[in-house]
Amino acid sequence: MRNLVIVALVGLGAQLVDGSVGMGYGVTSATLLLASGVGPAAASAAIHLSEIGTSLVSGVAHHRLGNTDWRTVSILALPGFLGAFGGATLLASLDGDVARPAVAVVLLVLGAWVTFRFLALGTQRLSFGPHPSPFFLAPLGLVAGGLDALGGGGWGPVGTTTLLSSGRLEPRKVVGSVDTAEFVVALGGSLGFLLSLGVPGVDWAAVGALMLGGVVAAPIAAYVVRLLPARILGVVAGGVIVLTNATTIAEVAGASDLTRAMIAALIFTLWVLWVSWAVRIEESVRTGVPIREARSARVRGLMVE
Repeated sequence: MRNLVIVALVGLGAQLVDGSVGMGYGVTSATLLLASGVGPAAASAAIHLSEIGTSLVSGVAHHRLGNTDWRTVSILALPGFLGAFGGATLLASLDGDVARPAVAVVLLVLGAWVTFRFLALGTQRLSFGPHPSPFFLAPLGLVAGGLDALGGGGWGPVGTTTLLSSGRLEPRKVVGSVDTAEFVVALGGSLGFLLSLGVPGVDWAAVGALMLGGVVAAPIAAYVVRLLPARILGVVAGGVIVLTNATTIAEVAGASDLTRAMIAALIFTLWVLWVSWAVRIEESVRTGVPIREARSARVRGLMVE
């Protein structure tokens, strides 16, 4: 019972992150399940089955809050379903870790670009469009869906990161659309796992616990996305991408626990500084006061006090 409560809390935390920045549910949940001794295929099956519930609630919440671009969802969903179904049926015979380092490097570069893009514009007004082409979205859905099933997580990191880096949709629409399309992807992965593993091969207790935690968190995360300005949300998402993939690369390279912790601490510190700078830029845009003048005014206020 205690383990199931922990799994439910992990599902809650993972969905808060996933629903806010468009990634993290699968990777976080897979890490816990694998560490507890669940096999890769069974862990990924539990995650995808629980995502049927969490992504459905998340998609409804994002839609009601205006975070969803349904054109993007409709083009991403079917290729994502096919990719997840194929990845699920092949997981038993393929090593999902083979492509892990290469994917992590690509995502790290894209994450750094996303962060740079939203910070380098300074106080310029952000603009997005035109909409992504179907020739861009369909292959993206297929690849992201396949990696998601093979690794227990990948739909959000690949889909959200690539769409953010394209600059075609504002960040809240990217997060909402990727999360909404994930419902169809979860169905594809779940069907593939049920056919390959059978009903007895699924840890249904873990499925229920993960789903319960995720369903509670989904509406909260969608509301956070609705509130955050595009610039801040973009930098937050970019930092998550850089942090997770840098530590993945360090792990694959055989770095010690201490080295990985130091890398994570350094990137986290930089991430906090990036977000702080994005907040200052957003404040300058909102008030019309240049950043340097606002900083000088704060310093003068402190001196007077």
